[in-house]
Amino acid sequence: MANTTFSGPVTSQNGFIGAVTGNVTGNVTGNVAGVVTPSILQAPTSTSALLGGKNNAVNTTDKVVGTTVYNTTTKTFYVAQGTSNTSTWIDSADGTTTITPS
Repeated sequence: MANTTFSGPVTSQNGFIGAVTGNVTGNVTGNVAGVVTPSILQAPTSTSALLGGKNNAVNTTDKVVGTTVYNTTTKTFYVAQGTSNTSTWIDSADGTTTITPS
């Protein structure tokens, strides 16, 4: 198999095989096989009041099942249970405490 070095933006319709080193800017979609070594994982933050507001950006922008947000009010992570702006958030610390936007 040949090796190729890229510089600048690269788009692949068929995927890549091999090691990717350096920084990745943008979204990674599809399956990632192998070892992923992040230097830092930083979750978005919100408050209980903002999570409870159906018109707040946390509920209206890019919300998908599994979206995880650090709640600075409770100091725990909340996970979205649906995609709508009124879908419930559940506290991952206890699995029972919820916030339902209204």
